[in-house]
Amino acid sequence: MSPFVEKLLQASRSRQSLLCVGLDPDPALLPPSVLHGRALPEAIIAFNRAVIEATADLVCAYKPNLAFYEALGRQAFAVFAETLAAIPRDIVTIADAKRGDIGNTARLYAQALYETFGCDAVTVNPYLGYDALEPFLAYSDRGVFVLCRTSNPGAADLQDLPVLPEGEPPRPLYQHIAALINRWNTHGNCGLVVGATYPSELRRVREICPNLPILIPGVGAQGGDLEAAVRAGVDANGELAVVNVARSVLYASRGDDFAPAARAAAQALRDAINAARHRTASG
Repeated sequence: MSPFVEKLLQASRSRQSLLCVGLDPDPALLPPSVLHGRALPEAIIAFNRAVIEATADLVCAYKPNLAFYEALGRQAFAVFAETLAAIPRDIVTIADAKRGDIGNTARLYAQALYETFGCDAVTVNPYLGYDALEPFLAYSDRGVFVLCRTSNPGAADLQDLPVLPEGEPPRPLYQHIAALINRWNTHGNCGLVVGATYPSELRRVREICPNLPILIPGVGAQGGDLEAAVRAGVDANGELAVVNVARSVLYASRGDDFAPAARAAAQALRDAINAARHRTASG
């Protein structure tokens, strides 16, 4: 078992949680009390810290999406770094970067996110093939979540197209990606991204990859069914599913009580996930 998977399981077990909170601070949705008297970068840091402090005992991971930080301009990476620094060391950090390039570009992307910023895992795009992923996979102690069947409505445009692997029957591209990642998982540090909005596809991916962590976005604002996602996404032990929710937790309230409201929302989600796990285990 890779150090990354060990850390994920430890964080999940110690908190009895499969919940991941997406740290995606949207300036248009920040509580006025956070913005008052602060420049936007400082307001985002204060907001993220408050949410992390309120929810850290309820989650196994946090997933900041780099787009929400890059949009800040010159101060983007300072805000990103301060956010990561606020996360307790025993909780998994997933940089939602969706990187996918070749050669030195991929190598430096991996170096930046794993070494410079110290993230535990990164989301990557497999469209360019193995050599685009290899620099990430080479960090055997870090996680690599590969886009497989994404949660957006247009996912089927490419991901459902039939492919013809040599010597095998036709199958949708997303299933071929899942099978490829099984083969490329030589360090045991691979995972997959599969949206909660497609529970039948999620179930099929779990069948193909029974032992890989699956990052599951799409619950909450995107409309994914929590119960169906958990039942389809967990492994045989009721683990290795990372259910990501962002807006439903971050903006549970835009008042002065935003942090307690975020905690209440996270606790309700964690408990609902665990109830679904229990029902899955009991048949």
